[in-house]
Amino acid sequence: MRNTGSAGVVSGLVLLVALLAGCQSPSAGVAQDGRLGGPATGTSTAVSPSATRPSGYGAVFLAVDECSSFGTTSFTEVSCAGERAAARVVARHDGAVRDGPRCPRTTDFVLHISEQRPASDEDGDGAVPRGYACMRNLQPPHPGDPGGGGGPRTIVGDCVYGSGDGQVRETACDGTGERKPEYRVTRAVTGRADCPASTALYVRLGGERPVGCARPL
Repeated sequence: MRNTGSAGVVSGLVLLVALLAGCQSPSAGVAQDGRLGGPATGTSTAVSPSATRPSGYGAVFLAVDECSSFGTTSFTEVSCAGERAAARVVARHDGAVRDGPRCPRTTDFVLHISEQRPASDEDGDGAVPRGYACMRNLQPPHPGDPGGGGGPRTIVGDCVYGSGDGQVRETACDGTGERKPEYRVTRAVTGRADCPASTALYVRLGGERPVGCARPL
């Protein structure tokens, strides 16, 4: 179910690109958070719409504070006050996720925007560059919150379970997910030596404090 070391270490790479969460694969004895800089938890669904065109709500397609409609394989920019609005953009970057800045900690999911250069669009201008939008649901649930069971980043307060072959996946801490939680990330530190003695799993979080100390539940 998991690889063990002096502290029962499980290695993994948390993988996510959109909506829920992905599988973590082993790397150097530390469970990695690839979810933005790699992939994420739950199911790993890259959202790359075949037709993404500016909607007229702003000069930039899905700019910060603008909203998207529902959808996992296609989406559009809509008015945040409208009935079709599902999530708000909390950060927006050009280029590929692996090359760009990480999304904010409590991002619920990531929309990957394919490059589009139409001859004409509904506004009569504009190309949509390749990029990604960090999204926050307008209404609960918020899988990116601590313990929420998803989101593109593993953060303090999240829970994981061993999924076999030295891998772990994120799941809701309240037990409402498909699998019960086995470990909770309780602290983010600069190195494994800074984790408390109760630590049974090391999770790579990235950032200035890249190691997550997780204890068994």
